[in-house]
Formats: sequence, C-alpha cells, structure tokens
Amino acid sequence: MTQIKTVCVYCGSGSGSNPRFTEAAIGLGKSFAENKIRLVYGGGSVGLMGAVAKSVLDHGGTVTGIIPEFLATRERMNPNLTELVVTPDMHERKRLMFERSDAFVALPGGVGTLEELVEQMTWQQLGRHTKPVLLANIDNFWEPLIALLTHMRATEFIRPSLNVDVLKAERVEDILPRLRAAAAVAPEGSQEMAPDVARRL
Repeated sequence: MTQIKTVCVYCGSGSGSNPRFTEAAIGLGKSFAENKIRLVYGGGSVGLMGAVAKSVLDHGGTVTGIIPEFLATRERMNPNLTELVVTPDMHERKRLMFERSDAFVALPGGVGTLEELVEQMTWQQLGRHTKPVLLANIDNFWEPLIALLTHMRATEFIRPSLNVDVLKAERVEDILPRLRAAAAVAPEGSQEMAPDVARRL
C-alpha cells in the first residue's frame, strides 16, 4: 500500500476550446491543496498548466514545477512556485517528474500531453512501475484514446498478458479517490523504477 502525497499532472500549455477544461484544472488544484497533495507539473504559467498550478497555490498548497531550459520563455516559466527545477532537456524533465510523483493525471492537452501520458502507460505495461495513471476525461476529451486502446486490445497488439491499467474519471471530485484506491492495492515496493532504468528510458 502506498500513500498518495504527490501527483504529476500532464496538461496543455493552452486552454483549449471548452471552458470546462479550465474549470477542471482549477478544481483539481483546489482538491490537491485541500488534501495536502503536492502538485508536480511542467512549470509553465499559461494554459491548463498555469491554471492548475495557480489554483493549488491560491488554496495554500505546494507546487513543484519542472521545466527544460529551452521552454522557459515559450511556456512562461512560473517563478512563484514552491519549488522550480530547470532541466537541460526533456529527458531529464520527465525523469524527475516520474521520480517525484506517486501518481499521474492527464487533463486535456495536445501532443506533448499525450506523449508524456503514453510514456507512463508504456513503462507500466512493461512492468517498470505500478504508480496509478488516470485520464481526467473532462467532457469525454479522452474517449478517442480510450477507443483506440480498446481497438489495440481487440486486434491483439495489447496482449492479455500486458497490463495497461489506465484509470478514468469524468468528474474532478473522483480523481483523488480513484488514485488512492489504486495505490492501496499496488504491491509494496513496486512503485519505484531503479534510477539506472529510469535514466535509460
């Protein structure tokens, strides 16, 4: 059993076309702060990234931002965080985000969000960790991906022996309970990836 103390949120550096996406980011930030969950995220101050971080801070919570140097200007690096880590590249960013988090949540986002999410799913499938991974399926944003995963199973590219256990929540208030329930049944000591393995991946 593992307690959820830090959660990494992957999400867009834009806000998207649906105001419910921003509402969800703000609600998730408030939920983290109220439950004393530290947010780990990409370090920017724009889009859904900015909204979730600002909400955590506005409600008295703590935030770790991890951003590669080359994105500091583009994503408007937030200097007001509890902790800000600037990395030399994306690989180091993703490694630190993994190491500092007990679980992962994907809010709506673009290709970068998808890439970070799928990497965690891949590591989980390969047995490198058992940290919970959850899709915040706000207004069914992730339904096309869920349908694709179903198709991959049906066509036997995701074989029955491969564990792709992605959680899903349509409402912000369901996110933490589902992460905690999944962490509670994870085998002890199986959440962490060996540092040398993480560096190679």
